[in-house]
Amino acid sequence: MIKKQTFPVLEMSCAACAVSVESILKAQKGVKNASVNFANANAIVEYEDTETDVNVFKSALQSVGYDLIIAQEDKAKAIQEEKQILHYEMLRKNTIFSALLSLPVMVIGMFFMDWEIGKWLSMILTAIVLFVFGKRFFIGAWKQARHFKANMDTLVALSTGIAFIFSLLNTIYPEFWHSKGVHPHVYFEAAAVVITFILLGKYLEEKAKSNTSSAIKKLIGLQVKTARVERDGKEGEIPIGEVSKGDIILVRAGEKIPVDGKIIEGSSLVDESLMTGEPMPVPKSVGEQVLAGTINQQGSFRFVAEKVGSSTLLSQIIRYVQEAQGSKAPVQQLADKIAGVFVPIVLGIAGLSLFAWVILAEENGFTQGLLAMVTVLVIACPCALGLATPTAIMVGMGKGAEQGILIKDAESLELAHKVNAVVLDKTGTITEGKPQVSEIVWNLVSDSGKIYYQTILYEMEKRSEHPLATAIVNYLENEEKIKDLTLQHWESITGRGIKAKIGNDEYFIGNEQFTTKNEQLAMYNYELPITNEQPTTINQQPSTTSNYFKPLQTLNPNPQTTILFTKDQSLIATIFITDKVKSTSKNAIQQLQKQGIEVYMLTGDNATAAEAVAKEVGIQHFQARMLPQDKGLFIKDLQNKGKIVAMIGDGINDAHALAQAEVSIAMGKGADIALEVAKITLISSDLQQVPKTFQLSKQTVKTIHQNLFWAFIYNLIGIPVAAGVLYPLWGFMLNPMLAGAAMALSSVSVVSNSLRLKGLKL
Repeated sequence: MIKKQTFPVLEMSCAACAVSVESILKAQKGVKNASVNFANANAIVEYEDTETDVNVFKSALQSVGYDLIIAQEDKAKAIQEEKQILHYEMLRKNTIFSALLSLPVMVIGMFFMDWEIGKWLSMILTAIVLFVFGKRFFIGAWKQARHFKANMDTLVALSTGIAFIFSLLNTIYPEFWHSKGVHPHVYFEAAAVVITFILLGKYLEEKAKSNTSSAIKKLIGLQVKTARVERDGKEGEIPIGEVSKGDIILVRAGEKIPVDGKIIEGSSLVDESLMTGEPMPVPKSVGEQVLAGTINQQGSFRFVAEKVGSSTLLSQIIRYVQEAQGSKAPVQQLADKIAGVFVPIVLGIAGLSLFAWVILAEENGFTQGLLAMVTVLVIACPCALGLATPTAIMVGMGKGAEQGILIKDAESLELAHKVNAVVLDKTGTITEGKPQVSEIVWNLVSDSGKIYYQTILYEMEKRSEHPLATAIVNYLENEEKIKDLTLQHWESITGRGIKAKIGNDEYFIGNEQFTTKNEQLAMYNYELPITNEQPTTINQQPSTTSNYFKPLQTLNPNPQTTILFTKDQSLIATIFITDKVKSTSKNAIQQLQKQGIEVYMLTGDNATAAEAVAKEVGIQHFQARMLPQDKGLFIKDLQNKGKIVAMIGDGINDAHALAQAEVSIAMGKGADIALEVAKITLISSDLQQVPKTFQLSKQTVKTIHQNLFWAFIYNLIGIPVAAGVLYPLWGFMLNPMLAGAAMALSSVSVVSNSLRLKGLKL
């Protein structure tokens, strides 16, 4: 069985580490795919659990200096957070003490460089800075070197280590340079201050990175620890993990709702803003759904638990957002490839810098070359490249989650801003999705016949999960029915209707193409034979006669959804269903059209109802009587014309079209299969979230491009300058201390730029 699991990864120091961890995981037997995100320190692994074990992954990573947290998802997150807090505190303390010790070293190096005692004092203080407060870099570099790998730790350890050893030799044995007529220089201040700046950069980076996941922390904070449950007539508070489906739960004013369920007693106003992005509290009464994590503002009510644990909407949202933030956008592929070879290339450039200075410089070539090599190693920053995409993705997805826009993968977020054609389902997408039966017209049936047929209609529809079936069942709930009527066969045909068998008779409920087998009859504008002979007992079936035809429009001329109930070729009843257009749909469609996006409406409903809805919301392009496969083919045809298509739907019959579209968006109150197939879910089911989604995508991609541009430019300019290319022209050599500060600031600037997305107004 293939499993997909998220593991927190420890000890990663840069983007090259993420690439290394990913390649190690992918190399393990049984692993189908692996994706490692440096920004949130998570690895998503797909593996065949019969071929491998998660402990194998842990051992493989530990051998090269990394580690994997293996535990239940909630415990793993708790362990990771605890270790991150400890790591953050350690960085803070190390940065402070390293700065305190580096300050006198810098003062001696700048103002008392010929003070002999000062050199020895600097050597001792620098050794403490490097090998106590900066020891993580040397330990990490050694672990990498043992396996012929390199990362940012390698660059830091080599640069500061070489500067320290060179200065140490010049302090202990200055006669070597004196014999050559050269004054020996020491660079203790460079080594110490570089470590301090890099520690400071890592500290600021960790602080900024923690802010990128603030949205997911808010969602996790919505989860309740306990619930007040009524069992066996007694009320008691139990841990949330012990709540079972069917439990009766009491919620008082000001409390968070612990699990998903349906109110059975009481009413209230519920704040769902952190789930749906809607600021106004929602009135809730008996029979209405409540969601885990939402806040009961006033009054108290009792509800029955329907979804508990990981099956609640809140738990699913948290899981989806965590997985999405760990996914990779296509634009990140280039950055990953560069990060994978970045450190070896930098090592090569550093070596060439030293060689070039020794060969070309007229005097002090080795000293200047060594300084250039150290500066190149210090200024190079793979972290900025590695953080450019994932930090923007994490903040963008977090911003979306706060607005009730659940984006399940980075690719959809990146692609959404390119959409130029939007295809909308009608029912539940443009309309409220709360259909109600306005009228059932029975065709020449007696009272006994009506009771008989409405019993069949009720029994057939109550087995269906379609919203229209629910409307019919609700309408017939209190109508008189025959007891003990059994359907011999029942079948649902997606996108068409349902059929059942009683005795030798077949009954059909659906549109005219489905209920009408006789093609010639279907040509007469829905005209079908009418029954006029009704049964007097349950065992006596009515016979059928075709005495006249009657067009459906004469029964009810209003543009409503029309459902036909037939037996064989006889029309028994015509069911008219209304579904109000959402108040926000027209405005949302206008916003899309203003953005230059073509809007299409596809529906399985009749042409008259489809035209009425399209006209009301301002859609010029629509098609009625569309089967699920027809919707998919329609989207494919748009794609063949060069369109980037977003499909928005909420039902089972939209799953095919959602899978076909480049960007698939499901309404949060729709069918589970639509939520599974779609890559983006609008929790509030409000179409106005669609333009916001495209705007969020545009701004996130813009931020990614800005980050990548500055990360590339920084390294493209910084490394040659550090190597000394400006020295022949202007005599300028970059100080290693400034290089260390620049390297630290490059990562922080990328993360800070990503954090600007948090202030984006959608």
